[in-house]
Amino acid sequence: MPRTEFSVVICVYTEDRWPDILAAVESVRGQSLPALETLLVVDHNPALLARLRAAYGTDPGPGPGSVRVLANAGPRGLSAGRNTGIAAARGAVLAFLDDDAVAEADWLRHMASDYTDARVMAVGGRTVPAWGSGRRPAWFPEEFDWVVGCAYKGMPRGRAPVRNVLGGNASFRRSAFDAAGGFAVGIGRDGDRRPLGCEETELCIRLKRAVPEALLLLDDRAVIHHKVPLARERFGYFRRRAYAEGLSKARVTRQVGMGKGLESERRYTTRVLPAAVARGLRDALLGRRGGAGRAGAVVAGVAGATAGYLVGAVRSRAAGPDSWAVAAPVPAGPRQEGRP
Repeated sequence: MPRTEFSVVICVYTEDRWPDILAAVESVRGQSLPALETLLVVDHNPALLARLRAAYGTDPGPGPGSVRVLANAGPRGLSAGRNTGIAAARGAVLAFLDDDAVAEADWLRHMASDYTDARVMAVGGRTVPAWGSGRRPAWFPEEFDWVVGCAYKGMPRGRAPVRNVLGGNASFRRSAFDAAGGFAVGIGRDGDRRPLGCEETELCIRLKRAVPEALLLLDDRAVIHHKVPLARERFGYFRRRAYAEGLSKARVTRQVGMGKGLESERRYTTRVLPAAVARGLRDALLGRRGGAGRAGAVVAGVAGATAGYLVGAVRSRAAGPDSWAVAAPVPAGPRQEGRP
């Protein structure tokens, strides 16, 4: 069977993350299954674009270890940056890595093993937090690790079908974009201070509608380590991110309907979170460190996300259908031999 060829897309936007960007690229170069190429897509930052081009050159051509530096060809934001990478990529499968994360050496190899099944259209991996303080804050519940862009308690383990993959550690066949279009512009992070998201959720739901037989998998062997700066270990950020998640979910459900838009969240809120509160209260009664804080954080997180959802639902209705997001068309990139 021909080898699966990966193009890895890393979207970047600030020179403040320069060491992190270099580390992310080096982790791709160190893969046991070499990537065809790494694409660095710069989000409307000419200084960073020039600095990266000076570091990596212009277009070295495809090959293990090659890095191409591109300017975001669309409006400011993560979705348009990813679409720029999709349009330019030469690989059969496109993998997405956050600019402040490093992939373990077998990241791509584990993902590639899942694509031997022709029905698989997307594979996501497990994202582990790398706490800036050196350890998890005692009050921070594992069930809310999605707040810092990581896998959270309550997600499936092993290799399992999922509704959607998480965008910072994910891969898609190119044919998935041919069928469903690109990431929706107008949802997700766009340089604004509010940490919105859910653009990958909307894409995955749209993909399943376009290709009903498609399988989307979580393979927790495909591991990356995501940097969590000290500012994101604070309760203020936790509350803002939970509220923003509610806003984002309202946008998604406006587009795809509540049935699909909140399918996974129902089990999470009715089973996983009540159990988390109970564990936190039990630990508090037993005198264990952080128990009361974790229980309180779960309650605060649910309240924040609910408030954000209600506000977002009102705003989405006022804005009208489909006014917030348009799926950007994705031109077919050059084809490579050995597509899965």
